[in-house]
Amino acid sequence: MSLLLDQLRRRKEDRGMMADLRCALVESKKQRAWPVLHRLGVAVTNRMAAIVAALYATHPDETGNGNFGDTCRDIQSRRGDNRSDDSKLTPIERRFLHLLAAERGDELHERVTRMVLMAKSNGVPVNYEQLETDLAFWNDRTKSAWAASFWAPGTGAASLSPAEGGGQS
Repeated sequence: MSLLLDQLRRRKEDRGMMADLRCALVESKKQRAWPVLHRLGVAVTNRMAAIVAALYATHPDETGNGNFGDTCRDIQSRRGDNRSDDSKLTPIERRFLHLLAAERGDELHERVTRMVLMAKSNGVPVNYEQLETDLAFWNDRTKSAWAASFWAPGTGAASLSPAEGGGQS
């Protein structure tokens, strides 16, 4: 269990602290999060931990299951974005592919932030424990695990029987 996430869970009702942590997501306000991060035992130079803390402060609804690929698949499902044509990607698939193509650092953090905001607006919980680990070790193995979860067999239009509109008859 992450010490940072454990502390955030204990303090998630502290509205002022959560508001200050959310400032870490805004370049011109990130310094407001530094005192709070320091109190949580996070170095102000640890951008990844600051982003995870800010995301948790933005959307504290969490789960202990799956990875971020599962979260993105659930967003797609809740939005009702089902593929109607195999040659076209859904909007969420397109965003997810852009996320997987992101390089470590600001590009990755911005794309994860957008997806967490979508998770919040669609009532989808996030596994912050796994997200923290995955962002720390962002590599092809992590990307493959997320992709395998997002496009898991048995999900989406391809898993429907011909009578339900999937496959060929």
